[in-house]
Amino acid sequence: MLKEFKKFLIRGNMIDMAIGFIFGAAFSTVVKSLVDNIIMPPVGMLLGQVDFAQLYVSLDGNSYATLNIAAKAGAPVIKYGAFINDVLSFVILGFVIFISIKAYNKIITTSESAEEDIPEETILLLREIRDSLKK
Repeated sequence: MLKEFKKFLIRGNMIDMAIGFIFGAAFSTVVKSLVDNIIMPPVGMLLGQVDFAQLYVSLDGNSYATLNIAAKAGAPVIKYGAFINDVLSFVILGFVIFISIKAYNKIITTSESAEEDIPEETILLLREIRDSLKK
């Protein structure tokens, strides 16, 4: 069983998957930064100087001027603005992955169809023999 597990870990697919996770995590960080620092500030400005990251509901019934003050007071809060940012990050990340996979599949099907168009050498030889016999 240990040998099978070792063989599983060493296989190329496992390495490819690990690399995919690493790049995915890094790409997720970039998309999160894009949403938080590039996309949401203009959206907030268009909606009347709203900073989505600071939108929250205090659950203890008290009113706090900012989210930081509520956090320092130890108040339980629902940070729905951060949730909106995270949902937007998820949608953008999902769209980019969708486009990437779509492009990858197009490349794969193009290369597979090109391979199918090229007959094998034995088939070419058999065709030449057939054509010679017909003559």
